[in-house]
Amino acid sequence: MCFDHDSQPPIPDGGRQITVAELTLSASDGNVFDAFEAVGEAGADGAGAAVVVLPDVRGLFQFYKDLAARFAQAGHDAIAIDYFGRTAGRGERTNDWDFRPHVEATTLEGIQADVAAAVVRLRASNPNRPVFTVGFCFGGSNSWHQAANGFGLSGAIGFYGRPRRDDGSVMDRIGEIACPIMALMGGDDPGIPQEAVDEFETALNDAGITNVVITYPGAPHSFFDRKYEEFSDASADAWQRVLSFIESHT
Repeated sequence: MCFDHDSQPPIPDGGRQITVAELTLSASDGNVFDAFEAVGEAGADGAGAAVVVLPDVRGLFQFYKDLAARFAQAGHDAIAIDYFGRTAGRGERTNDWDFRPHVEATTLEGIQADVAAAVVRLRASNPNRPVFTVGFCFGGSNSWHQAANGFGLSGAIGFYGRPRRDDGSVMDRIGEIACPIMALMGGDDPGIPQEAVDEFETALNDAGITNVVITYPGAPHSFFDRKYEEFSDASADAWQRVLSFIESHT
């Protein structure tokens, strides 16, 4: 499990004026799905870098809406998407909903189409706008996949994603990656051993892909959570690294 449903991003409210909205987006294959948009004053005319937020296995829930808002307060418009419009339909879901069959029914092609719809919306006023993807767990590897999907991204950021997945491995697409990569990993994550992280970093380096790969010693999977007070320093560092990464590649 990536987060409890009452988890919160470990980022203080920035206090800046933003506008938020629940969205319905349509993908090129006809899928209609929920999304959440947060827009700040800086992005009203399509200026500044923007972010597509890719959730964990439970799709769009409050943690990711709050995170989109934090990005907007930091100056980066953001859209968080839901993966499950094709199989679960739209609308709010209970905390105990059975997400696993819907995760297993996702495809890389379907997620690509959904991300494309979010990218189109973020670039509606500026087709050259820098866009980044940021994902967590299932969304972490999904984020890295988008770097190979021809969106002209400025960067793809993943928190504790799996470089190798049975349903499609980022490691098999290294040669297709067309933007800088950031990976923020937990050093005490038994599901993603350090050997896998090192293999990913080595492959990126060998392919000449600009990358930042950080492992936080002792941090568990899903450490980026206000509940993990003992890892608040790691979370604060990760957030600042994300913002710096966006700034340096915009």
